[in-house]
Amino acid sequence: MDIAAGDREPVSAGRQALAAELRRLRDLEGRSGRDLASRIGISQSKVSRIESGSTVPSLPEVIAWGKELGVSVDVQEKLVSLTEAAYTEVHPWRAALQRRGHLQDDIQEQESTARAVHVFQPSVVPGLLQTAEYARKVCSLFQVPYSPDDLTAAVASRLHRQLALYEPERRFEFLITEAALRWRPGPPRLLLAQLDRIASVSTLENVSIGLIPHDVEAVTFTSHGFVVYDGDDEEQDATVSVETIHAKVTVNAPEGIELYRQRWLLLRQMAVFGDEARRFLGGLTTEITAAG
Repeated sequence: MDIAAGDREPVSAGRQALAAELRRLRDLEGRSGRDLASRIGISQSKVSRIESGSTVPSLPEVIAWGKELGVSVDVQEKLVSLTEAAYTEVHPWRAALQRRGHLQDDIQEQESTARAVHVFQPSVVPGLLQTAEYARKVCSLFQVPYSPDDLTAAVASRLHRQLALYEPERRFEFLITEAALRWRPGPPRLLLAQLDRIASVSTLENVSIGLIPHDVEAVTFTSHGFVVYDGDDEEQDATVSVETIHAKVTVNAPEGIELYRQRWLLLRQMAVFGDEARRFLGGLTTEITAAG
């Protein structure tokens, strides 16, 4: 949950079950990963990622896998059910934080394997753009409270994630609503520093920051934040991380990912960018300074 943690969970039980079954069937037939890959039209590396659980195969790939290994109708139906179960994963925050003090290192790992990261946030400034004090305030509001040491570690790790913004080969795109920009977890000076930080990062060539004003004519809406991670190469699957109050939901199904891509494009139509976005931030800064 980027609001207070950020996360990449260990391989889910559903994904593990599918990976183990596909690997078992291949082993039973004595087929190499290279041979199977060439016959179903994917790379050997993708076969390895599928069998390790790091990649969820598409339903056509699973069906082709079963057919190539000559499985029975019943086994093929089982594979389809396992694939459908692995398409959407739910990771409760409380359970995740019982295993470790914070989740920032996990999301950093996910970001590091993506060639492009698309973040939509309707309620709070995204973690990759937060100042240290803003991040500390946000993390302190998490509903599964941090210990003092874990809070310090979470903030430090969140700030360390931001180094990726300065890698020119990486691409980051943000869409942030005016409501998120105005949400203030501390005194006005905290928010002023945060707006200045956003304006500064928006000048990086590999970073796009779009701001969605209150008074823009709406073409769509969404009540929750989400992040689309594009794989680091043509074969690496995209995933979507959806933030809810109780858990993070990971979407692996291609049709589900496409829904979020389409929603992103609609939200983008409502945003202002570049100099116009910086003027918008300047107007908010003037307003907050006058009110403060």
